[in-house]
Amino acid sequence: MTTLRCAVLDDFQEVARGRADWARLADRVDVRFLRRHLTAHDELVAEIGDCEIVVVMRERTPFPAELFARLPKLRLLITSGLRNASIDLAAAAAHGVTVCGTPSSSEPPAELTWALLLGLARGVVTENGNLRSGGPWQSTLGADLHGRRLGLLGLGKIGARVARVGAAFGMDVAAWSQNLTGERAAEAGATLAPSKEELLATSDFVSVHLVLSERTRGLVGADDLRRMRPTAYLVNTSRAAIVDQDALVRALREGWIAGAGSDVFETEPLPLDHPLRTAPNFLGLPHLGYVTRGNYDGYFQGAVEDIEAYLAGSPIRTLG
Repeated sequence: MTTLRCAVLDDFQEVARGRADWARLADRVDVRFLRRHLTAHDELVAEIGDCEIVVVMRERTPFPAELFARLPKLRLLITSGLRNASIDLAAAAAHGVTVCGTPSSSEPPAELTWALLLGLARGVVTENGNLRSGGPWQSTLGADLHGRRLGLLGLGKIGARVARVGAAFGMDVAAWSQNLTGERAAEAGATLAPSKEELLATSDFVSVHLVLSERTRGLVGADDLRRMRPTAYLVNTSRAAIVDQDALVRALREGWIAGAGSDVFETEPLPLDHPLRTAPNFLGLPHLGYVTRGNYDGYFQGAVEDIEAYLAGSPIRTLG
């Protein structure tokens, strides 16, 4: 039997090998794990051009049409999760590549949303840094959550989970998106805001939970950030491009808002000279929303299942 080659990309933490039983494939597939992030297509083709199977982590490595054209041996592309906007599914089909997804949980990104929101509200990073360095004892004044308004842009699976936690904190939870109804909002324990503008102008905390699309790209621009209260905080664990990044930097530097937290960036890893790295009152994380033991088990065990099903002639969790 011919042995196929498989590359698992962007294994930053070097944990992919241990999160699934890859030995189940040993007699049919030679699997290698790549930690270093490859951005240039020439470099990527040199590394995986001999592979029939490639496993990608979320949207870390885009697969546009021109990349498929340079990978003639590729037959199966597996992405963690069941959605990946950075894969050109039409191009995959045109080149005879099957694209499959894996199980993914909505709990971890909802939990991380609260890590960012609470970290901002209570100055956690600043106070911890002061404590460890011998700096001032109590240098910040925390923002209250109880009785304050939490505004959610988007109320899907993740947004609804965030809404329920907000209600548990005693917050007034409101939500808005283009297609959200009052009935759907009420089911999640939120009220429907009459408009995006009203939601931003009246919320003490705003959290973004929308899918990136042509309708949502740049949805929160400079005018929207200016509309927010100077004491308000913005959190984005969805997709960076939903918020105008240049406007966000300006809002932080000029004090339009009290602070912002983000787990997502338009270029990842974030360039060392990116202005958000030095923006005041910014709490940033390296896209950790989905990075938990449970999710990784689902991703990599699901990848093994996808490969086995493909080899059996019955692909599962196909996309496109």
